[in-house]
Amino acid sequence: MADRPDPDGRAFAGIGVFFISSGRITMSSMKSMNAREWLQRLVAFDTTSRNSNLAMIEAIRDALASQGIQSELTYAPEGGKANLFATLPACDGATQGGIVLSGHTDVVPVDGQDWSSDPFSLTERDGRLYGRGTADMKGYIAVALALVPEFLALKRTKPLHLAFSYDEEVGCLGAPVMLEALARRGVRAEGCVVGEPTGMRVVVAHKGMNLYRCRVHGKAAHSSLTPRGCNAIEYAARLICRVRDLADEYRSRGPYDDCFDVPFTTMGTNLISGGIAVNTIPELCEFIYEFRNLPGMSPDGIQGRIEAYIQSELLPRMRREHDAARIEIEAMPAMVPALEASERDAITRLVRALTGDDGTSKVSYGTEGGLFQNAGIPAVICGPGHIEQAHRADEFVEIAQLDACEDFLRRLAGSLTD
Repeated sequence: MADRPDPDGRAFAGIGVFFISSGRITMSSMKSMNAREWLQRLVAFDTTSRNSNLAMIEAIRDALASQGIQSELTYAPEGGKANLFATLPACDGATQGGIVLSGHTDVVPVDGQDWSSDPFSLTERDGRLYGRGTADMKGYIAVALALVPEFLALKRTKPLHLAFSYDEEVGCLGAPVMLEALARRGVRAEGCVVGEPTGMRVVVAHKGMNLYRCRVHGKAAHSSLTPRGCNAIEYAARLICRVRDLADEYRSRGPYDDCFDVPFTTMGTNLISGGIAVNTIPELCEFIYEFRNLPGMSPDGIQGRIEAYIQSELLPRMRREHDAARIEIEAMPAMVPALEASERDAITRLVRALTGDDGTSKVSYGTEGGLFQNAGIPAVICGPGHIEQAHRADEFVEIAQLDACEDFLRRLAGSLTD
């Protein structure tokens, strides 16, 4: 087993690379690190979303700096986490335009999972590399970093950008911070490849994810005096049933897009709490609901139907029982816009040509692709590994998938020399 990084990411062993006390990697050592070696290092960082990712980000920053590449770090509002954006300029020094290689640095927890090997130590078995994040999505980042010396050696006429974010797994919280900083600096790119695990297929669309917290405020009273109270749980239940009715409507009536594995907009309530005692009418009930909309469907329009029901039916009934009753709905930070890439976009045509994939693949899970698209950077999803392996015990990526990704990124960078 390789040694794990210390809290400052300063000392590593197991792959023949020496990290000096400042955390920097020598130029020669970076040139010697292949994708597997990079993946071994990245997996050793426990970047579960509840933890800091700074040790990993700073190690990447210092590795890039040893090659003369400067990185911009943008930090989470509460600190302790950061995004990294770095530009490999064109041979004439140009930094505008070009292509972004985007990946997230955080991983999901391993708590309660039965792993066959240490999830934070890369393990090879039968042509597969096991470890948390191997598929989702440190494999892609490892390949990109391993190829940096080759990218720099190319006589590119356009730049290549690296964008590594924090907290994608808990609602794409880091990417907006990075994109806002890029907009302030006037950085523009012509396209983005988000390396989520797609089996190196080209994914051109994903659903949006919209998450809301709802608080229903009634009036407490002894349960023997029901007419003197306003039961927050019961009215919350009516609203939850309305969410389910809308979900059933979208399932039975559409609209549909059969390219998705779930071809309609979905809705559901996933968390609820309320009440303080079995003999007390509850004054407060809180729940969280979500919907995942097809591209082209307005999230505001869907949410508007819920709020119209509250205003026209639910609140009038509640206020006949208690005139101060109210319902509060708060959009949560974990909001991911849908992605729908245009087949006319240069990045879509390029990635299709390089992979030979002309099928129409769309996924129900969210990615940062929609955020890049909304920022004016056309995006597609294409990366090594399979989503079926993500988030589970014994997560793995096939070595053949990393090889395919390496070939793809080489040719992608080569296209910038034309």
